[in-house]
Amino acid sequence: MGIIFNDKSKTLTLHTKNTSYQMKIGNLDYLLHLYYGPTIHDADMTYQIMQYDRGFSGNPYESRNSRTFSLDAQPQEFSTQQQGDFRTTSIEVVNSDGSYSFHGKALNFGIIEGKYQLDTLPCTFANDDDTVDTLEITLSDEVSNVQVTLLYSVFEEADIITRAVKVRNIGEKSIHLKKIMSVCLDFLNGSDMDLLSLPGRYGQERQVERQHLTHHIHTIGSVRGSSSHQQNPFVVLCDQNATEDYGKCYGFSLMYSGNFLTEVELDQYDQLRLVMGINPKQFVYEVKPGETFEGPEVVMAFTEHGFTGLSHLYHDFYRTNLCKSKFVTDVQRPVLINSWEAAFMDFDDVKLVEIAKAAKNMGVDLLVMDDGWFGKRDDDNSGLGDWVVNEKKIKCGLHKLVEQINDLGMKFGIWFEPEMVSEDSDLYRAHPEWAMQIPGRHAVRSRNQIALDMSRKDVQDYLIEKVNAILDDANIFYVKWDINRSLADIWSNELPADKQGEVYHRYVLGLYRVMDNIIKTHPDILFEGCSGGGGRYDAAMLHYYPQYWVSDNNNPIDRLKLHYGTSFVYPTCTMGAHISDSGKFVPLKTKAVVAMCGTFGYELDATHLTKEEQTICKEQSDLFRRYYHITFEGDFYRLTNPFEVGNMTAWQHVTKDKSESLLSVVVTNLTCNGPQEYVRAKGLEPHAMYTINDGERILSGAALMNAGLPINREVPEYTAFQFHLKKVEI
Repeated sequence: MGIIFNDKSKTLTLHTKNTSYQMKIGNLDYLLHLYYGPTIHDADMTYQIMQYDRGFSGNPYESRNSRTFSLDAQPQEFSTQQQGDFRTTSIEVVNSDGSYSFHGKALNFGIIEGKYQLDTLPCTFANDDDTVDTLEITLSDEVSNVQVTLLYSVFEEADIITRAVKVRNIGEKSIHLKKIMSVCLDFLNGSDMDLLSLPGRYGQERQVERQHLTHHIHTIGSVRGSSSHQQNPFVVLCDQNATEDYGKCYGFSLMYSGNFLTEVELDQYDQLRLVMGINPKQFVYEVKPGETFEGPEVVMAFTEHGFTGLSHLYHDFYRTNLCKSKFVTDVQRPVLINSWEAAFMDFDDVKLVEIAKAAKNMGVDLLVMDDGWFGKRDDDNSGLGDWVVNEKKIKCGLHKLVEQINDLGMKFGIWFEPEMVSEDSDLYRAHPEWAMQIPGRHAVRSRNQIALDMSRKDVQDYLIEKVNAILDDANIFYVKWDINRSLADIWSNELPADKQGEVYHRYVLGLYRVMDNIIKTHPDILFEGCSGGGGRYDAAMLHYYPQYWVSDNNNPIDRLKLHYGTSFVYPTCTMGAHISDSGKFVPLKTKAVVAMCGTFGYELDATHLTKEEQTICKEQSDLFRRYYHITFEGDFYRLTNPFEVGNMTAWQHVTKDKSESLLSVVVTNLTCNGPQEYVRAKGLEPHAMYTINDGERILSGAALMNAGLPINREVPEYTAFQFHLKKVEI
C-alpha cells in the first residue's frame, strides 16, 4: 500500500516507487510535516523536529506553561491563521462573527483505494493499471465550525503525489474565504535551495529564471484573470548545485487557469515554506452553511536526478493521466496548415481551397480556417460573439467548403474565441449586460474586445449552443480555441455587490463548464488551446486540449528558448509549433527541425511557395511522421541551455526502450575561426551500437554520450542538423 499509518508514532507515510512523504498528528493534534524526499521505508522522522523557546514566537494556549512549542517554528501540512504562526498562511477565512482565524486540528482521516476527483475543477485521473491510493485528512476548527479536508493521491509507479483541498462550513452562518492554498510544504532547512520559475511576456513566454532563496517571501503569480504570459503556475525548488542530471528537485504544478499565487518564504530560522493556490487578489468567496469550496489540484514530483529527471516524471504523467482525448496516445495527430499568416482575415472560400490544394503538395493533412469567418469580421474591431458563418466570405456555406477540402483528401479545422465579445456585434447590442464591465465606467479595451461574463449560466449556455451548432453542422476535425486579452473590469451584473469578490473564480468555473460541454462532447475533434500564443498554457488547460499553441512568436530562433522553458514541465507533444515566414534568414530545414520539437505544422501561404519549396516541405512532413513515435512518446533531453552563451542549441528525444533517438542541433552563433564543438547524446544504452542516419556511421552509446558528435562549423548561419540514431545488432 502506498499510504501507511503507524498508530504508535501517529505518522502517516506516503510511498511512491522512489519517494516518501511523511506527516504526523503531533503535539495538541496539530498536523506536522516531517519529510518529502528519497524513500525512507518505515523510518519515523519525528526526531528531526527540535523545539526551543523562541522569543516573539507565541505558544498555543493549550500548551500551558510550555514555551518550546510554537507554530511559528513548526513544519505544518496546512498552516493556520492567527495561531502564532507569522509566516505565510494556507488559509484566510472571515468567520461568521467577523474574526479572522482558523485553528485547524486533525479530526479524522481515511485511506481510500483509487484517485480522488473534484466536482468543480479539472484534475488528473488514474488508469486501470495504475496503483493509486488516496489519503483524506480533516482539520477542524471547533469554534468557527470550519473544516478543511486535505486530499493526497499517491501514484506509486509514476512517482507523483497530487494534492487538493476542500473547505466545508458546518456552522449555521456563512463564512468568507479570502485566501485558500491547495498545498503547503515546509522544509526544516531551505537555506541551500534555489527557486526556478517560468516568467515571460507576450511572444516570449516561459523564459527560465533561477534564483537563490533569501530571507524574503518570493512571490510568483498572475492577477490577469488567467495563468498568463507573464508567469506560469509551475515552480521548482532545487539544490543550489542541481543540474540537468544531478541534484534534488521538487516540482509543483497547479491545475488552474485563473489567477494563481505561489509564495516561497525563507524564514528567520532558515526554514522554508511553499504555498500554492488561487491568488487572493479580489477573492472573497462566501461558503454558506453546508457548502464546500474546492481548491485546485497541485501535482507534486521529486527526483534526485536533476531537472531532466523531474521533466521526465511530469512528461510521462501528463501524457497518460491528464487528458482523455484519443489524440493523446491513440490517434496520430495530423500535419496542419493554418490560414492566419497566409491571409489574416482577408480570405474567402476560393482562397482557402487554393491554399489547401497547394498545401496538399507539402504533405499537409489538415486546413485550419482561422479568425475572420463569422459575423461582421473583416478586422479585429467587430464580430466577436456572433458565431454565425459569414456567407459573404464563405459563399458556398461552411458545409460545402468542408466537403471541398475533404474531397482533396484533407481534413478541416476552425477557429473560435468564445470568451470574448466585440462592442460592434449583434450579441453585444442584444445583451450588453453579458459583457464584463463596471457600471458607470468605460471598459478597458484590449484588441477592441471585451470579456464575456463567463460566471453567468446564460452566457455559458449561449456559447455551448452556438459553438456546438457549428461543430455539428459540418465535418470538423480540429478546433483552435483562442483568448486574446487579459481580464479587467471585474464585475458581474448577475451577482450582488457583496459577491463581486467571487467573479474571478466563477469565471474560471464557467469556462470549465463550457469546455466540458463542448470539448468532452466531441471526442472525435482535436482541440488546441491558444491565448495570444501561450498565455494560458497550464495543466488544467491540457486536461482539455492535447496540445497548446506555445507562442504567437514563430521565429525559429526565439522558439529555441520557448521550447526549452516549456519543456521543464509540459511534454513536447503538447507544444504547438509551426513553420512560418517569420525568420527570413533561417533556412526552411531549420524551421522544420525546430517545429519537430512540437506538434509540427505550417503557418504561411502555401500558394506563394515554389514547387521546390513545396517538395522540401513534403520531405519534412514525411520526416515528422517517420519520427512521430520518437518525439511524441519518447523521453526528452535538453542537451544545451539556449539562455547561456554558446554557439548551438541541441535537444534529443529517445524512445522508452532506448532503441531509437532523434538528436537535433541548430547553429545559432557562428564565430570566426572558432573551436570545434561536439554535442553529447543522453539516454542511450552505453554498450549498444547505433547507426547514425541510416548507416552513415555506427557508434556505441558510450561513444555518443561521452565523446559526442562533431558539429560542422563551416556551414551557413542557422544551419540545423538531425541525427537519427537506431540500435543495431553487430
